[in-house]
Amino acid sequence: MPVDNPIRELAGVDPRALPDDVLHSTTPVVLRGLVDAWPLVRAARTSPEDAAAYLQRFDHGTMPAVAMVAPPEVKGRIFYDDDLQGFNFRHERIPLAVALKTLLKYLHDDAAPTIYLGATTIDTYLPGLRAENDLDLGDRDALASVWIGNRSRIPAHQDLPDNLACVAAGRRRVTLFPPDQLANLYIGPLDFTPAGQAVSLVDFDAPDLARFPRFAEALRQAQVAELGPGDAVFIPSMWWHHIEALDGFNVLVNYWWRHSPAWMDTPMNALMLAIMTVRELPPEQRAIWQDVFRHYVFEPGDATADHIPEGARRVLAPLDETGARALRAHLLQRLNR
Repeated sequence: MPVDNPIRELAGVDPRALPDDVLHSTTPVVLRGLVDAWPLVRAARTSPEDAAAYLQRFDHGTMPAVAMVAPPEVKGRIFYDDDLQGFNFRHERIPLAVALKTLLKYLHDDAAPTIYLGATTIDTYLPGLRAENDLDLGDRDALASVWIGNRSRIPAHQDLPDNLACVAAGRRRVTLFPPDQLANLYIGPLDFTPAGQAVSLVDFDAPDLARFPRFAEALRQAQVAELGPGDAVFIPSMWWHHIEALDGFNVLVNYWWRHSPAWMDTPMNALMLAIMTVRELPPEQRAIWQDVFRHYVFEPGDATADHIPEGARRVLAPLDETGARALRAHLLQRLNR
């Protein structure tokens, strides 16, 4: 899958003072060597065994992690089964010590099963790790997660939060697409997904352009980088990203945060409701509702509600946590009729 567009890179960025123009960027940025000083990175550069031993120091051993486990024939691709009615992997609850031991057992086995511990909350499963391996993101309320596994391929998907992903062990290849490539990536079901987010159905290792012809245009828009231990990549909200772990032992630490209040719900819920309530309307009615959404949601202004007394605007007033709670209760009451 040849891609010629590199992701913009910066080197020498101080991890104690990440610039706002990076953390507010609307395009991806690779930050070479950002977490070189982490003890976990230094251990990984010595050997996978040293990295695993370092992680083991922080394992409290009382709570197994959830791993995706797939047979060797899937070649690391975490995906659906052939008819998209199920998945090509199974979930297993595995103590972290067992997962690390198993990864080292298969370290040099080209026919190893895929083992992938995804989005494991660091402070829950590895308390104390962040005291020695962390970034200062200012006042951002970031969720820090760790991803541990062997060779894996995670299909292209979007995340609502901004994402700063730091490679701590192994190498990763990231392929990113602008949000406007939605139609060219052939996204699968929205409500039945391998890991929570809808994913591209295209196999990036062997794209079937007869079945997915518009993917050729997506590739022309793609940006790619290979990251090693110590490197990081900033992935802005809603950029499509395909992540491939290239080595037999890989660790990634990522930080997610939103630029919106915590009480705001996910827009995906609005999309699902719109599919249920708007999509099947006659075309002329859909056009009317398109204008309604433009007026109230996408292009609101003073004229939207300034003719209503301020104390009577209710949902048309600026939303806060109290208003969001009341609106959620109102919606649940209507949906449960």
